[in-house]
Amino acid sequence: MSDSNESADTESERTTIRSGREFEQEYRLDASEAGKFLINLGEQLRDEDELTISTEKWELPFAFGEPIELEIDFDGVGDPELEIELSLPGRTDEKAPDIE
Repeated sequence: MSDSNESADTESERTTIRSGREFEQEYRLDASEAGKFLINLGEQLRDEDELTISTEKWELPFAFGEPIELEIDFDGVGDPELEIELSLPGRTDEKAPDIE
């Protein structure tokens, strides 16, 4: 019984990251962990119109729009590095004005 109460307490103690705030978090992961994250992210992008990224301490819900920008940057000089960046624009709920 205690486990379900602890889970509910953890959810209520999470900080929700909302519009009007800046937030940045960096992780150093092994390839398997990064792959799992990218698969879950890809499934949310494919199946939903909002994604939520979370840890035990925070959650970041984000209603995204289109087009999504994908940038691939390869630096083969010295220590080779491949950088993949995904930029998701926020979705607007604005409607066009009426034409009369």
